[in-house]
Amino acid sequence: MALRTTLVLDANIVVRAVLSTKVRTWIERSSSNVRFFTPDVCFDDAEKYVPLIFEKRKLPSEPAMEVLAGISRIIQIVEADIYGDYSEEAKQRIAVRDPDDWPIVAAALALNCPIWTEDADFFGAGIATWTTDRIHLFVTPTPDE
Repeated sequence: MALRTTLVLDANIVVRAVLSTKVRTWIERSSSNVRFFTPDVCFDDAEKYVPLIFEKRKLPSEPAMEVLAGISRIIQIVEADIYGDYSEEAKQRIAVRDPDDWPIVAAALALNCPIWTEDADFFGAGIATWTTDRIHLFVTPTPDE
């Protein structure tokens, strides 16, 4: 089956994929017809914050980090040399809301695709934005084999 679509994931979705079986399962089931990407900085954020979340909950983080490593085989990391050419435009689009989110906007511009996020800061940036409660309207996962 040919890939039908591409999505850029914000760091909060990458973290949710670790913390939420529902999000992770949806990504896994959709991976045969969706290409998932996240900027390098988002994956770095997930690697930084997942252990802190588990530490705060007084839980071991090793299993969660293994899950993160596993989903890194599905979610492709976009390096700055790919999205960097779009940095100025991305910064202009997101400046009013959260200038630190420019790599996500730049990756979406570079890949010409929507963003999946729970962060309202992307709304109004001129890029289609999907939230977890609506992502199924954009892409239907493939049925279990």
